[in-house]
Amino acid sequence: MKYLVLAYLFSLHLVAQKNIHHRWNTQLQKYVSETGQVDYQSWQKDQAPLIAYLNTLAQFPPQEEDSKNQKLAYWINAYNALTVLLILENYPLNSIKDIQSPWDQNVFQIGDKNYSLGDIEHKILRKMDEPRIHFAINCASGSCPKLLNRAYQEKQLEHQLVEVTRDFLRDPTKNYLLKDRLELSKIFLWFGRDFGTKKELLQFISTYSGIKLDQPKIDYKPYDWKLNE
Repeated sequence: MKYLVLAYLFSLHLVAQKNIHHRWNTQLQKYVSETGQVDYQSWQKDQAPLIAYLNTLAQFPPQEEDSKNQKLAYWINAYNALTVLLILENYPLNSIKDIQSPWDQNVFQIGDKNYSLGDIEHKILRKMDEPRIHFAINCASGSCPKLLNRAYQEKQLEHQLVEVTRDFLRDPTKNYLLKDRLELSKIFLWFGRDFGTKKELLQFISTYSGIKLDQPKIDYKPYDWKLNE
């Protein structure tokens, strides 16, 4: 009987994981444009599905045996959904920085463990050896990578990470790229360790931008924290 219960619980987990991000995808399609602009004003009046989604995430967290992409999709979506909810709970506002300690306050609970946005980014996602997460998670600000208006999914994740990385690098408001001069987002400065040595960083930029670089001078663009609406 014990093994039947365990098998049932495992199958329930698999079903939940397969469909877990459907509600988030629907909300993104409804309130986020193709360019990543968010209609917070309308979304604020319709928070119940978002809260239900986050409750489902809390009920069905990734398991140790789950794939890396499944875990990445879960935590990227969780970070983005929790950021949106934080904005909605404090809206209207001009910037996420108008909220006191937005990345340090506890915003998510799984069992008896609490998580802040900072915990999810630095203690979970950044430790998964995938620098492209920096172009998938969104901090609700103008200079952030855009909030993708589709949920991240395990089987589509590689394609989605390539897409958002290319889009971010090729967006001249975020990065200005010439073969001998780069004006980069401060994301590459703040999280430089995640992109490796300077040589590795330049190879990364060249790979995803399609620009062949020739010992470029590197500067960093000012960061716009204005709300992405």
